[in-house]
Amino acid sequence: MGNARLRPAMACLWLSFCLNSSALTATTPQPFSAPSVSRHDLFVQIDPQRHALVAVDRLTIDAIPGRPLRLSLAGTLHLDRLVLAQSTTDDSGRDLPFQIEREATAPFGQYITVSAALVTAGPMTLTAHYHGVIDDPPKEPRHLRFVTPSETAGHIGVEGVYLSSETQWYLDVPESLNRYRLRVALPSGWTAVTQGPRRSSAPCPAALCREAGLTLAEWETAEVSEALTLVANRFVETTREWSSSGGQPVRLATYLFPEDAALADEYLDATARYLDVYTSLLGPYPFESFAVVENFFASGLGMPSFTLLGSGVIKRHYVQPYALGHEIVHSWIGNSVFNRVDRGNWVEGLTTYLANYYWHERSGDYEQARDQRHLMLRGYNLHVPPERDYPLGQFTRKQDERDNAIGYQKAAMVFHVLRQEVGEESFWRSLRTLVSQYRGRHADWRDVERIFTETAGQDLRWFFAQWVEGTGAPALTLKNVTAHPLVRDAEGRFTLSGSIAQTGPVFRSPLPLLVRMSNSRQQLVSTQLAGADTLFKTDLPFRPLTIELDPEAMVLRRLPRRDLPPVLNHYVTDTKRTVILALAGSDIDSHPFQDLVKRIRSQDGQKVPAQRATIITPAEHALLPDEGSVLILGNPVSRSAVQPLVSTHCGTRLQLRDEGVTVAGKTYDGPGIALVASCHRGDRPGSVVTLVYAETAQAATTLARLLFFYGWNSYVVFQDGKAIARGEWDVQHSQEVSLDETESAR
Repeated sequence: MGNARLRPAMACLWLSFCLNSSALTATTPQPFSAPSVSRHDLFVQIDPQRHALVAVDRLTIDAIPGRPLRLSLAGTLHLDRLVLAQSTTDDSGRDLPFQIEREATAPFGQYITVSAALVTAGPMTLTAHYHGVIDDPPKEPRHLRFVTPSETAGHIGVEGVYLSSETQWYLDVPESLNRYRLRVALPSGWTAVTQGPRRSSAPCPAALCREAGLTLAEWETAEVSEALTLVANRFVETTREWSSSGGQPVRLATYLFPEDAALADEYLDATARYLDVYTSLLGPYPFESFAVVENFFASGLGMPSFTLLGSGVIKRHYVQPYALGHEIVHSWIGNSVFNRVDRGNWVEGLTTYLANYYWHERSGDYEQARDQRHLMLRGYNLHVPPERDYPLGQFTRKQDERDNAIGYQKAAMVFHVLRQEVGEESFWRSLRTLVSQYRGRHADWRDVERIFTETAGQDLRWFFAQWVEGTGAPALTLKNVTAHPLVRDAEGRFTLSGSIAQTGPVFRSPLPLLVRMSNSRQQLVSTQLAGADTLFKTDLPFRPLTIELDPEAMVLRRLPRRDLPPVLNHYVTDTKRTVILALAGSDIDSHPFQDLVKRIRSQDGQKVPAQRATIITPAEHALLPDEGSVLILGNPVSRSAVQPLVSTHCGTRLQLRDEGVTVAGKTYDGPGIALVASCHRGDRPGSVVTLVYAETAQAATTLARLLFFYGWNSYVVFQDGKAIARGEWDVQHSQEVSLDETESAR
């Protein structure tokens, strides 16, 4: 009762791949349970020229008798046979009929369903024979700023092979935790990389395989995993042996394109540095190997035992904590302890905290650690206004900057506040316990809560209800801050008192206050928010002059846009935006800033009209729009028209000159100079005026292409396409302390 399938356009090797299908015609989907696949024994032959694969997969399935079995598979792949083995060691068996179902919500996928009457008791061993094409070329992300990798469900091509869980390149059941054995046949000169250590690599032994010039590599995983990712390309492989302080051996490797092979030692050295630190924090490394693999499209992905980094970032020496370090931490958090996506994603926030932030603190770079805390706070406040907020526990994956700000940045700050709540020893012991207890298992936010509660020996239900299940963060205002000289105090001390008001929802949180005193002294005062108004009172050795809420960004809180340093991301996140194309001269039609305007128009085209930027060309000395942020694109010919607009809002911090620019008192001259600089609008402090300016069209080229990568600096100066200076304008946060000359009692 089967339908004949087209034979795949490649050699079938020594396996019976090219058989007729036993598929039944599609019917109405039946109710189904959720069995699990515990093992895959896969053979796959890949033909990059034809975007094609042929595969045999021997699956071990823990099925539920009397319930139908439903397996996912890419819609472009054709299942030729599904065979029920007589035993786990015998390939002979009988063909199973199956149904094919497609769903509107998964247009690129299909479901293979075996009826309940055919599902046997105990583990079932099925052998699936299938073939087809995987050809979804990577596309640029749909955002002005890079927050996601290039978008593809999977691709086989001459430029490279990328097959992930989203590809659905093998039959599986969601939420299954599998072990894998994978044999891959590829054209000579190609190398496959997947999870776990490679067991062998040699010319393919079968006659047809040899005639096709293929090589065969075998990989096998010892640890369970949620999914199997396979990549392949013409790599240069470099390896190194590394051992932890406890003597655990790990094989390190790089798989780089020939033109980048000289970078291998740099990536291997960085990998060893990160493993040294994180094995001491989190316990033994969960796998036998770790590899840095170069990808043919933009990516920054962490899989069990390897990371896949786009060629562009590999070339830029992407060994920083937020890059390579982040993916290595995923070895423990996410690739060994798994996230249960339907119950919220805690993995990205904790990984961000440990890699993007804590690495700097651990290394003693406290200035960079402080900058990272400020960056996380600014990201949350700019990209997540209260009306667009949602509970951290509802974050599953990053689709845009709002998700990034909640699931990565806010979550990282929540872990920082949790560390302050439970203390150093309990925090790190809790993480080691979490990694140890849930290795090879799923964990959700409630599991994280249980581990920290038990380890710290304190009730943390309120903490997780407030920060994970609720929305927002405290919005704070200092009130009635007054200093009094102490009565009959020979040392001239003062009492400082006041209150901290919460506007909106009331949060419990630590809150440090910085008091600056006479004699250039300062003192940190610790408080605990406990209600709508929190009173504080402390004695100080000198007269207090100013007070500031949490200048080191130690806690999570709401900050008004006007209180954040002005940056390009103010423009990006403003509800009203205008682009002033202030170009003049003979080359304006071909100027690189015209391409930037096209990109903005293209991105805004996906939004409703009310959210799109207005693009105008100003007359001489044009006025700014009444509201919103403004992006001015200028060149030297339009300097006389642009400078008055800039001076009104930036004052003397930014000057355009005959041969260059002056920024923060420093001069930069020459035809290669370009600049992006933002200042708060004097008449609309929550909005900004951002100038993008270049001395020549050539100097504008790199800036126009990469502008939105520089969203967190108040100014960046470029010379010949390279950033040579950057910084943030100071924003005044301190509040003066009123002095009551009346002496107070102690």
